[in-house]
Amino acid sequence: MQSCRYRIKNWPEYNKALINRGNIIFWVETEALKRWSSSSHSCKPGRPEVYSCEAILLMLILRETFRLTLRSLEGFVTSVFSLMQIALKVPCYTQVSRRAKSLHKKIPKINSKKGIKHLVFDSTGLKVFGEGEWKVRMHGKGKRRTWRKFHIGIDADTQEIVAFDLTTNSYGDAETAAALLSSIDRKVGNVLGDGAYDGAAFRRVAYDIGANCIVPPPKNARYKKAEGGWERKRDEVLAAIEGLGGGEKGRKLWKKLSGYHQRSLGETAFSRIKRLLGGSLKARTGDSQYTEALCKCLTINKMNKFGMPKGFWEIAAA
Repeated sequence: MQSCRYRIKNWPEYNKALINRGNIIFWVETEALKRWSSSSHSCKPGRPEVYSCEAILLMLILRETFRLTLRSLEGFVTSVFSLMQIALKVPCYTQVSRRAKSLHKKIPKINSKKGIKHLVFDSTGLKVFGEGEWKVRMHGKGKRRTWRKFHIGIDADTQEIVAFDLTTNSYGDAETAAALLSSIDRKVGNVLGDGAYDGAAFRRVAYDIGANCIVPPPKNARYKKAEGGWERKRDEVLAAIEGLGGGEKGRKLWKKLSGYHQRSLGETAFSRIKRLLGGSLKARTGDSQYTEALCKCLTINKMNKFGMPKGFWEIAAA
């Protein structure tokens, strides 16, 4: 049996993009500096905001990119402005922490008007606090460990994160993805997910927006003989699997023919997030954690725009 390998054909450009991820000039944009001071008035008692939402967002994105604490972040931005000879005051770490709690409610959603051909959903865990993997491996779990569930939807063609949510462990993947899918105001061709997304809510929303739901039903799924709706679409998947031989063989063939394996791009996105930005949350309150997850998405989308690998498959020489 011949083996295949994936060759990157734009390595010089992609290598330059990887280097530019650490270039601070790309992160401190001129437009953000122009809107550094706040011009909004809440008409409420108390001192008005001195710094704009863009200023706080820029600092939080820099925090994610370079994995800084809040105090180190203040010193880092102060030194950058000094070297760039920018005459702007820097928010203190207490202001950044306080503003982060409500920042996600004041900035635009991660979305655009361009249609999506393949939308991939997946989820992973981000640790809030608890023992590390090495201690648990060597001595067992001794203390409570807390995690948050990080849900994302990515465009398979550009690998841009177009939707996200941060929930507790009690929220199911299918229900959360259904809410994310219904909030996207772009035309979607196919939605993909693993078996955890085989839920009525997710399939119903996909059918209502006219998207093809590529999700494998469980092995014990029953053919319901539905006449229409999302149930009929699910029955067609079961019939296709049986028509291809049934069992594990039929499921493997269906996955190849339907393009299901593009779902692995969701796992690739999480691998990229955790390797570059870490697999834990620094914030301790729910609203601040949501803003932190938003900043992770914005940071990864910015890095992807620098350049992504482009390649092709070839049969390896024997």
